[in-house]
Amino acid sequence: MRAAPAWLRRSLRWLGAPFRLLTPRGLLGRALLIILLPLLILQGVALQLFYGGHLDVISRRLAGGVAGDVGMVVEMLSRHPRDNEREWIFREAAWRLDLSMAYEPGASIGLPIQRQSWLPILPLEEDLAQALRERVGLPFDTDWQSDPRSVIIRVQLPEGVLHVEAPRKRLFFGTLYLFVIWLVGTSLLLFVVAALFMKNQVRAIRRLASAAEAFGMGREIGPIKPEGASEVRQAAAAFNQMQARIRRFIGQRTEMLAGISHDLRTPLTRLRLSLAMLPPGTEEDAAAMSEDVAEMERMIATYLTFARGEGTEQTRPGDLTALVQDLAARARRDGATVTVEAPGPMVLLMRSDALRRCLGNLLDNARRHARRIALAITEAPREEPGRPAGRWVMVTVDDDGPGIPEAAREEAFKPFTSFSAGGTGLGLAIARDIARAHGGDIALEGSPLGGLRARVRLPA
Repeated sequence: MRAAPAWLRRSLRWLGAPFRLLTPRGLLGRALLIILLPLLILQGVALQLFYGGHLDVISRRLAGGVAGDVGMVVEMLSRHPRDNEREWIFREAAWRLDLSMAYEPGASIGLPIQRQSWLPILPLEEDLAQALRERVGLPFDTDWQSDPRSVIIRVQLPEGVLHVEAPRKRLFFGTLYLFVIWLVGTSLLLFVVAALFMKNQVRAIRRLASAAEAFGMGREIGPIKPEGASEVRQAAAAFNQMQARIRRFIGQRTEMLAGISHDLRTPLTRLRLSLAMLPPGTEEDAAAMSEDVAEMERMIATYLTFARGEGTEQTRPGDLTALVQDLAARARRDGATVTVEAPGPMVLLMRSDALRRCLGNLLDNARRHARRIALAITEAPREEPGRPAGRWVMVTVDDDGPGIPEAAREEAFKPFTSFSAGGTGLGLAIARDIARAHGGDIALEGSPLGGLRARVRLPA
C-alpha cells in the first residue's frame, strides 16, 4: 500500500491544526469530550427534528385555529351589523371559542407598532400573523406584551376596530419546556457521572506518573497501590515489579562493586607497604612509585563512583546555596579565584553527596583550566507538556579558560573523553549522570568570561 503524497499529508495537517488547538490536552478533558460530543450532537439533531418539524406543524395549526375563529367572527359581524346581534356574537365567541371581544366604533389601528418578540425561539408570532393575513384579510395588529396571559388582536373593520383577547394557551403548549429540560438535564447528568468516573481513572494515572517521576529522581516512594480500571491496575503492578527489580539490581551491583573495590585496594596496600620497606638510597624511586599508586587509587575510586552512579543515597531537603558556598570556599583554599552570586537560602529535594560530587567535578574542571571562576544560582519557570507547572533552579559555572569547541561539547559528556592531559574523562559524565538522576540536566555553553559555561538545571 502506497503512502499518501506529501502535499496531501501537509494539507491534512493544515486542516487539522484548528481542531488540535481546541482539543483539551489532558486525558480528563479529552475523555469527557469523547463522551459528551456525540451526545450533544444527538441531542441537537433531536431538537432540530422536533423544533423544525413537529413544533413547526403544531404551531401553524394552533395559529390557524385562532385566526379562523377570528375570521369567522369578523364575517358574522359583517353579515349582522346591528348592536343586539353583535352582543350575541360576542357572548357566543366568549363561551364557545374562549375569545374575549369588544368593538370600538369609529377607531383606527393606525400604523403597526414594532414590539419586541415575546419568545424568539418559537415561531408563534410569525405563524399567527401569517394565519391572520390568510383567514381574516383585513388590516390587523397583534400585541404580545401587554397581557401575560393573552394575545391582543386588533382588526380594522369598515366602521371601527374589533379587539380580541385570545388566551396564550391556545397558541402555545408547555411540552416544549419539558423536552428542553429533558435534553439539558440528561446532558448534565451524563456530564456529572462521566466527570466523576473519569476523574477517578485520571487520578490513578496521575499517581502512577508522579510515582514514576519520583522514582526516576531517586526518591524512596515504596510500592504504589493499584487502583482504577484494570489496565491502570496492571500498569501500576508492572511499575511496582519494575521498581523492585531495579532496586534489587542496584543492590547487587553495589555489593559487587564494594567487593571489587576491596579486592583492588588490597594489592595497592601491599605495594605501599613494600615501597615503605625499600632499602635506603631508593627514596626518590619510592616517592615516584608512591605517587603512581596514589594516582591508581584515585582512578579506581573515580571508576567505581561512575559505575555505582550514586544510586544508594536517598533524597532529602538540602540548602543548595550552602552547598555551593562550601564548594567555592574549598576551591579558594586550593588557590582558585571564585566568586558566588546567590539569591539566598534555597532548599531543594536532593541527594547532597551526589550533587556535591556533580558540582565539585565541574568546579575542578574549571579550576584546572582557568584562573577565574564565577558561580551563580538563578531560577526560571518550568513549562513542559505533560508535566505540572513549576520552576527550574540553574547553577552556572563560568571560567576564563580555553573552553571547548561548540561542535565537541556534547562529545565531552561521553565516558573516557578528555580534552586535556591529567584527567580520566569521567568528570563530566558523572556530573551529567547525577544531574539527570535528579530530574535535571547539564549543558555546556560559551561563557561571558571567555571560557566555558556549565549550566546545571535542577527541578525545584
